[in-house]
Amino acid sequence: MFPRPIQQVSAPARAAYQIALPVALVFWLLPLIGVAITSVRPESDLAQGNYFGWPSGLAFWNYVEIFQNSPIGRYMLNSFYVTIPTVIGAVALSTMTGFALGIYKFRSNLLIFFMFVAGNFVPFQILMVPVRELSLQMGVYNTYWALILFHVAFQTGFCTLFMRNFIRALPFELIEAARVEGVAEWRIFWFIVLPLMRPAIAALSVLIFTFIWNDFFWATVLTNKPETQPITAGLSSLNGQWIAQWHLVSAGSILAALPPVAMFFLMQRHFIAGLTLGAVK
Repeated sequence: MFPRPIQQVSAPARAAYQIALPVALVFWLLPLIGVAITSVRPESDLAQGNYFGWPSGLAFWNYVEIFQNSPIGRYMLNSFYVTIPTVIGAVALSTMTGFALGIYKFRSNLLIFFMFVAGNFVPFQILMVPVRELSLQMGVYNTYWALILFHVAFQTGFCTLFMRNFIRALPFELIEAARVEGVAEWRIFWFIVLPLMRPAIAALSVLIFTFIWNDFFWATVLTNKPETQPITAGLSSLNGQWIAQWHLVSAGSILAALPPVAMFFLMQRHFIAGLTLGAVK
């Protein structure tokens, strides 16, 4: 049922694994390495057709030039304005809904849980027209609120699935003991369950932060102005603005990738604990 540890397989299989792993790693990293090298490639190299060769020099000035010649700083701020409220809203709602669906037993529990989860199985492309029309009727099109409200609504289902399953794995005896002592339900949630959910909250925050930050589809559907476009949509417009200046586009891509990477390393310990808690009995 489970894969055998590599130490227990035959010697030829171990040798093949030791050869295939670094090869696969190199192929996986090649696009990232290519973007990183292009981000410091001088403009003269691109003018001479040196797109994939070793650069003639290191032009770190590209990272300064992209801020001087484009609104990429504004794009990154827009991404923070959208991502941070979305993470807070989706995680806060899912902790409460997960607590209710995971702790309380009532007749429509499974039906409500299914309604939360069912939204994750709807192809988001078919929602493009109704969501855009709804944002226009609400007067939030081309604003931060259009992206925040949609992402909170769309991500809460996945977050609820994650939180409910996490809460159901917690020792229910703690909640029963608190109820016997006469502790109110909201105090049980705030002082008992919520502290135990910190690994799950950290893991979910990293996942949702990465999802929202890297979203391109809804950023282009619900915004079209530099004043509100996130970094993903902004990079797309830079690609059209600088047709041949791929060194600046690559520098912008590296800058756009830094916040999710930093978020993961800052929350790495909690992230791994949240994903693995309950995996071992």
